[in-house]
Amino acid sequence: MNMNPRYYHSMAVVLALTSGLAASVPDKLTPAAPGSIRLQGWVGEKIELSIGHRVMAQDVEKLIKPFRDRKEENIGHWRCEYWGKWFTSATLGYAYQPTPENRALLDRAIKDLLATQTPDGYIGTYRADKHLGIWDVWGRKYTLLGLIADYDLNGNPDALKAAVRLADHLLKEAPPGKVNLTATGADVLKGLAPSSILEPIVLLYNRTGDGRYLELASDIVASWEKPNAFLPHGLQLEKQAMNGVPPVQIASPKAYEMMSCFEGLCELYRTTGEQRHLTAAIKFAESIRRTEIMIHGSGSNHELWADGTRLQTEILEQPVETCVTATWMKLCYQLLRVTGDPVWADQIEVALYNALAGAMTPEGNWWAYFSPLSGQRVPSHYQHQDVQMSCCAANGPRGLLLTPNWAVMGRANGVAVNLYSAGSAQSRLADGTDVKLFQATDYPVNDTITITVNPSRPAMFSLALRIPAWSRRTSLTVNGQSYPCQAGTYAEVVREWAPGDKVVLQLDLRGRAVAAPSGAPQFAVMRGPIVLALDDRLVKAQDVAAWLVANPDGNVDLAPSASKPAGVWMAFDVPFEVRPSHFFKHHQIVLSMCDYASAGNQWSSSNLFRTWLPQPLFLRNIYPADTWRLMCPELAECPTIPDAGNVHRADWKPAAKPRTPN
Repeated sequence: MNMNPRYYHSMAVVLALTSGLAASVPDKLTPAAPGSIRLQGWVGEKIELSIGHRVMAQDVEKLIKPFRDRKEENIGHWRCEYWGKWFTSATLGYAYQPTPENRALLDRAIKDLLATQTPDGYIGTYRADKHLGIWDVWGRKYTLLGLIADYDLNGNPDALKAAVRLADHLLKEAPPGKVNLTATGADVLKGLAPSSILEPIVLLYNRTGDGRYLELASDIVASWEKPNAFLPHGLQLEKQAMNGVPPVQIASPKAYEMMSCFEGLCELYRTTGEQRHLTAAIKFAESIRRTEIMIHGSGSNHELWADGTRLQTEILEQPVETCVTATWMKLCYQLLRVTGDPVWADQIEVALYNALAGAMTPEGNWWAYFSPLSGQRVPSHYQHQDVQMSCCAANGPRGLLLTPNWAVMGRANGVAVNLYSAGSAQSRLADGTDVKLFQATDYPVNDTITITVNPSRPAMFSLALRIPAWSRRTSLTVNGQSYPCQAGTYAEVVREWAPGDKVVLQLDLRGRAVAAPSGAPQFAVMRGPIVLALDDRLVKAQDVAAWLVANPDGNVDLAPSASKPAGVWMAFDVPFEVRPSHFFKHHQIVLSMCDYASAGNQWSSSNLFRTWLPQPLFLRNIYPADTWRLMCPELAECPTIPDAGNVHRADWKPAAKPRTPN
């Protein structure tokens, strides 16, 4: 692949900055090179479907037209974000699948966008008298991210030049110290959306060395602590995060936009080395984990922080926006890179297999707006009919296509494996030794992962294997020799590796009963990173009440179901007890539960599901109906997967599978 080496910085590898720039802080974990990861199995299929049926099937002209027309003026117009969201997904897709057709699509998208840039440098969808209003700066953020991604991936100097002109135009309209960007935009968001331009501004500084951009970035963060037109004490994002304030109590609790600001703060930490930026980002993310993340790996209600960890057993009106899921994964990815702490990979994995995968339609052509834990799956409607796009259909692929970046990563003294999936990875050590890893597994269906290690020559290095926090019984051997493992850490094997060395890892996939965080008499069932759910194709409504049967250690005995409906990835028989009388006639039954992502995946009112299980579980009223009315109160009818989402590119075909050693 002819890709610019600067791509490594954009996709998260921090390069040494040129002379005269601030020293960067090296990441503890760095992603593998573009194209060096090939994923098979369930995850690989999802990625292929998303690239072929959604990202590279995009009608680019529909995304460009609003930039040409520039008619945006009110709060309901955020067409300014779609091109950048889609394009950043497309660069990730092209890095994974670098075909000439995909490259041609990216080149055309850049060329057509740059044709809309005004003589003074503006690229956006707002007319001149509405600049800095509502979503304008938010849209410029996404445009900058897209332009920088193209420069990093393809070495396109025109993309960087356009990004510089766009940023310079912003500096003229909102010079630091004279215009407070954190007091612009939609008043209900209190400046969160424009503040999030912090991320691309820092990235642009790192590529140009222009100190004006670092000054703007520093001014944005400093302005968070100053009074503004929206808030008497300012946003106080960094201060409140440092103090452990729950996200729902910080400024405007708009989940997606708030996390986007902390993504920028991570980039500023890399550039300046100021520890308070990283400390605030870590504390903020820890607070999200503690108070907002639900069992399927994401959070929010009505797109807002909502004390979701505690409330998740209830029927929430608009739970878990896909934009929130993708952004939570991206924030965790930032923290995984800078800290090297596998807790963030654990978080990404749960979100990937559950909240994110459950939001993608089976063909990969469209996405949900919200992802409930019970009821009916509902695809997002077109939020802008003329563009034929939804914010979540644009953003969902960004979370999914990030997977190759964190699956296998580089470390100072070796390689770290974060995702266990059939496929292959290539990495280059500091001494120039090339290392190829081949994984043979169908995890998380089964518990065993076999990794063949093939260095280009015998070499001493570390192979770090993520041991998830839930894996209490773990076995690890290398060529038959046992190595110790501890849940929630990396099992690090330092040895001289030779071609053909075999690593066998066995994780603990026993079922686990998870008690409701609120203390309500409800349980959910997990198996490894997978949340299980009841589905009305597997369990029908019936006049019986049942109690989940768990062992004294909290584990649940699961057995693979003898049969499962088409389209269901995995299903297990789960023991329940029926208690018709106080002491007498108690007996066990089994109810089949499937993985959360498969539950309700017919996307219709005739296919309902349930995750949290009240104790006792009355099966007559097991599945909440008509939940689409809560998720889409402004619509007269339940949305369906849009026709445009079913238009597959005629020339698309799956990428070649990696060769697996004998």
